[in-house]
Amino acid sequence: MRLPMNEAVTGLELSGIRRFTALARQTPGCVLLTLGEPEFQTPPSIKAEAMASLDKNETHYPPNNGEGYLLSALSQEAAAQNLSYSPEEIVVTCGATEALFSTLTALLNPGDEVIVPTPAFGLYESIIRLARGVFVPLDTREDRFQITRAALERAASPRTKAIILTSPNNPTGCVYTPETLDQVAALARRTGLYAVCDDVYRQLVYTEAFPRFAVRHPELREQIIVIDSFSKPYAMTGWRLGWLMADRPVKEQIQKVHQYAVVSVTSFTQRACVAALKSDAAPMRESYRRRRDLVCRRLKDMGLETVRPEGAFYVFPSIARYGMSSEEFCTQLIQKGGLGLVPGACFGAEGFVRLSYCYSEEELKEGLDRLERFLSTI
Repeated sequence: MRLPMNEAVTGLELSGIRRFTALARQTPGCVLLTLGEPEFQTPPSIKAEAMASLDKNETHYPPNNGEGYLLSALSQEAAAQNLSYSPEEIVVTCGATEALFSTLTALLNPGDEVIVPTPAFGLYESIIRLARGVFVPLDTREDRFQITRAALERAASPRTKAIILTSPNNPTGCVYTPETLDQVAALARRTGLYAVCDDVYRQLVYTEAFPRFAVRHPELREQIIVIDSFSKPYAMTGWRLGWLMADRPVKEQIQKVHQYAVVSVTSFTQRACVAALKSDAAPMRESYRRRRDLVCRRLKDMGLETVRPEGAFYVFPSIARYGMSSEEFCTQLIQKGGLGLVPGACFGAEGFVRLSYCYSEEELKEGLDRLERFLSTI
């Protein structure tokens, strides 16, 4: 008879996004608008650098935190964004996921609380629980997905250790306003909590006004961890590459978790990362903007209430008027409508569904036609 396994692991469920994607894929002819997976291929200039590194036999152990040339390039990229992080304050990670895992594991003691504005990517709650922390949702649905002082004060407690800020947001596509960021900064100044800024969609913003927490509040530098990724702006999701930046004493603790979890990222991908930083994400961004406009126009015509996304490639319409749970809605939509979306319940927000518009315009048009036909039957 075997002993029980880790309760922090056995208490977790597999990704709801993947579950509904699998259900849609098992349904013949179903159109999938479920994953945040850019339809674009990784640009040739980036792939060429990886192939060249392999040809040069750059296949041995690299430094744990990343090659010096890549850390320097990331430091320069940060400076161009009005952020000051030296190469010694950066860790190259296996995607933003590992950056989040290493960060939260390094920050949290058992019972420490992490405020997560919801709707939110389900990964946050899972990592917090694995790190023996306490997930504290801050519901933003009634405030157009922004954070108010009153809601923040209700969520905070003496056990609060951190808050996760995702702007642009997954699943809503919202961009946090200066007022939202200032409310968080006021709490951080008063309590000393850490602000974990998941900035993976920062290059996919459709508005000129885009306040970033780390840029707006440099006085909180020692409490801020900035997390970024190559996945979305450069169509490099399968490369599993990201990075984190933090004040050196904080980074030196996080790097221990990174070292013992993964040792390092692969050696022959790192010159490709430098090439990615030199490439222009604007064409992809403009393509997503056109798709955003198409989707929002169609949803409005269908009578679905939606907060217009200002970034990322997701839209999060309300389905509350149809009187069924989001899981029931999405299950019926797959089975009867031939379209895969993700229930809002997967993001801690019942009464909504997530539609990803990083798919081709042809797929989007077909999917929206199917959604309209489905809605006419319920």
